[in-house]
Amino acid sequence: MIGAACLDAATYEQVEADSTSSASAIMVVVIASVAAAIGAGSRDLTSIAGITLAAILSWIVWIGLTLVIGKWIMPEPGTHADIGEVLRTTGFSASPGLFRILAGIPGLGLLVFLGVTVWMLFTFVVAIRQALDYTSFSRAFAVCLLGWLIHGLLFFGFVRVAF
Repeated sequence: MIGAACLDAATYEQVEADSTSSASAIMVVVIASVAAAIGAGSRDLTSIAGITLAAILSWIVWIGLTLVIGKWIMPEPGTHADIGEVLRTTGFSASPGLFRILAGIPGLGLLVFLGVTVWMLFTFVVAIRQALDYTSFSRAFAVCLLGWLIHGLLFFGFVRVAF
């Protein structure tokens, strides 16, 4: 988790290659999601569980979109990846999300949340660059940003319609 949070490409390569680390990657997402829920002010188990579930579903949609965009719409010549590789690398890219628990500090909440969100975007880009075997950071950034925008429209559009 430390290597992933530090944007260490070698860490992401190790995670990508280790098919036994899928459960660990999912656990990182769960822990980061719980930290975000607590940092957002949730104190009861029901709201923490609800926010955590929504965050996990949101992550699954984002990685699916990113895989489709990165592998089939905007691939580089050497692009190769499967859902497991993307799941593992992006799961560990959620490592900085642990710091979202600090968003509950009065006066710092929004700053902490935004700072960690930007940090997580960059870890996600490195994760995707390594998982899709990209040579270009800018292509990985474009794929992640496009996936995030589509995900935001789908997820928040759905939330708005549902509620």
